[in-house]
Amino acid sequence: MRTNPAIQAAIDLTAGAAGGTACVLTGQPFDTAKVKMQTFPSMYKGLLECIVKTYKQVGLRGFYKGTTPALIANIAENSVLFMCYGFCQQIVRRVVGVDRKAKLSDLQNAAAGSFASAFAALVLCPTELVKCRLQTMHEMQLSGKIIQGHNTVWSVVKSVIQKDGPLGFYHGLSSTLLREVPGYFFFFGGYELSRTFFAAERPKDQLGPIPLMVSGGFGGICLWIAVYPVDCVKSRIQVLSMSGKQAGFMGTFANILRNEGVFALYSGLKPTLIRAFPANGALFLAYEYSRKMMMEQVDMY
Repeated sequence: MRTNPAIQAAIDLTAGAAGGTACVLTGQPFDTAKVKMQTFPSMYKGLLECIVKTYKQVGLRGFYKGTTPALIANIAENSVLFMCYGFCQQIVRRVVGVDRKAKLSDLQNAAAGSFASAFAALVLCPTELVKCRLQTMHEMQLSGKIIQGHNTVWSVVKSVIQKDGPLGFYHGLSSTLLREVPGYFFFFGGYELSRTFFAAERPKDQLGPIPLMVSGGFGGICLWIAVYPVDCVKSRIQVLSMSGKQAGFMGTFANILRNEGVFALYSGLKPTLIRAFPANGALFLAYEYSRKMMMEQVDMY
């Protein structure tokens, strides 16, 4: 039963959903601060100012704007990501010519994660667009870019459909792919490399919760350091397209460099790195333990 592809895919999908839920519940307030600082760097000089202003103007609930689409986005992304990760590992095994049960190297696992992320980006882009717009709705009104904001998931969804049709949900898809594919190479590579370090001569499956969380956190930091400027461009495209047509990835990237300088591409990096460690640690802890539990249950029958 363990080797049945359909059962394995269902287990990976369910475990990925558990990991995505843990990631959002752990790091949502810092993700909100990141998106605000990326999109409106002139409004916030630093993380502390962003936190204080958001709390004064909107209250504590301001940090949890976009939580519902964030949950949907992360559950959908990580379900697809980890399900496809299993399939892509099998593809990598075929390419390198090893047995289907053979352990892959850290580099080979990183390549499998990178391939899998392309599929995850297709389900992530629409939900992340809604999340980012909800998180920055207050700033869009303050800056005068929109007259009337939308405060619910449904109102944002309805406005996208009315203005741009179903394809409007894919504003920033190229940026999402440019972030995900290289980013998840570093994500899975960092995670597996860290697990190898902690495992020493033991099997990786025997690692406890602390090494797993540290490895997940390390993988998250590797991802964001590698691709953060791309994520900044993506956030700008997805949020500012509310007020009119945006230039594509290269056009937006060039505009930021020309008008704001290179450091604007790193606005919001601090809350991202603070969030990365606990959020991705929780993601992999939930994924590995729920997957292990389900695999044990399958083995009993």
